[in-house]
Amino acid sequence: MRHPELLVPASSLEVLKIAVIYGADAVYIGGEAFGLRAKAKNFSLEEMAEGVKFAHEHGVKVYVTANILAHNNDLEGVKEYFNELKKVGPDALIISDPGIFTIAREVLPDMEIHISTQANNTNYGTFKFWHAHGAKRVVTARELSLAEIKEIRDNIPEDMEIESFIHGAMCISYSGRCLLSSFLAGRDANQGACTHPCRWKYYLMEENRPGEYMPVIENERGTYIFNSKDLCMIEHIPEMMNAGIDSFKIEGRMKTALYVATVARTYRLAIDDYKKSEEYYRSRIPFYKEEISKCTYRLFTTGFFFGKPDKETQIYDNNTYNKEYTYLGIVGGVDEEGYAMLEQRNKFCVGDVIEIMKPNGINAKVTVEEILNEDGESMESAPHPKQKLRVKLTGEDKPELYDILRCKED
Repeated sequence: MRHPELLVPASSLEVLKIAVIYGADAVYIGGEAFGLRAKAKNFSLEEMAEGVKFAHEHGVKVYVTANILAHNNDLEGVKEYFNELKKVGPDALIISDPGIFTIAREVLPDMEIHISTQANNTNYGTFKFWHAHGAKRVVTARELSLAEIKEIRDNIPEDMEIESFIHGAMCISYSGRCLLSSFLAGRDANQGACTHPCRWKYYLMEENRPGEYMPVIENERGTYIFNSKDLCMIEHIPEMMNAGIDSFKIEGRMKTALYVATVARTYRLAIDDYKKSEEYYRSRIPFYKEEISKCTYRLFTTGFFFGKPDKETQIYDNNTYNKEYTYLGIVGGVDEEGYAMLEQRNKFCVGDVIEIMKPNGINAKVTVEEILNEDGESMESAPHPKQKLRVKLTGEDKPELYDILRCKED
């Protein structure tokens, strides 16, 4: 059995550090160009260098996305960008376009290259093609079953790696290649500017009856006909490992630190528990399912892994997330008086019972005893995001650097 890495997304330097601390074996990030998340914060070259240094100090790898489908006017810029990446020193590039792949091989001949799911990798012949051209790893198309992935594993070189998504949003497209955004909003998903029209509300209008909007199903509010549930394979770690997958990939390069920490920590615990004992892992599945639901999600599905999805994998009546906890901030340090220092993200008040989420799996309930602003003035509440605060918390467990503070929704 292969021992897969846990690959976690990061939208910013802050989130990268959280991904590393909360259990990632590798992190994937995007630069300011040539990735498919143009609306994400993304990394400047300086931030990328700092992130790579931090990750490597903790024994974690960093992969950089350059997975757009390029046009002619992109190619010179790609060459310049790859030359700049030489100074940064990531561990691999994630690429989908053969032209960009060729430039990467020329400019960074020693760099490991992974072929993105955007390249529609659905068979072992495709894997062998990329391996022959120097790719180290290929990301499977989301449309593959575990049986198909196992067949790919059996027909490719032993040293070639397979990466598959294990958790996160599902695109209504073919392996992420979507034309809806470009057609409806003039923004090309394959150039990193997706407007997520798969989550919009749709009605049906007959050609000769303009202005008469009919719901696609029997629902007076319309329907979300492209709106898939989120992928979640936390109950199926054994099947994923038995398929011969080398990297379990979490989707979400635009997600918050709370989301990344919650999902990374839960999968880290599940993978490690399974390595100890399958019986122990299975006994803790209710705990994993409870934990994985403590961040935003759109209900869960197993995608294509056990066969083609049916109507039960869709959400027809809304496009909202389920949200059980609110993200309050990351502990940036603890001063000599025991106050947690943080940049606040959502409102909380003196007297609130909140939760400290620790990297080791502990969730500790504490009470907010005091809130001080930057000038040391006492506050009854912290209503404004991005405030720098010192917070006195009382409880059995004490706050530490990189702990996340969250509170349960009413």
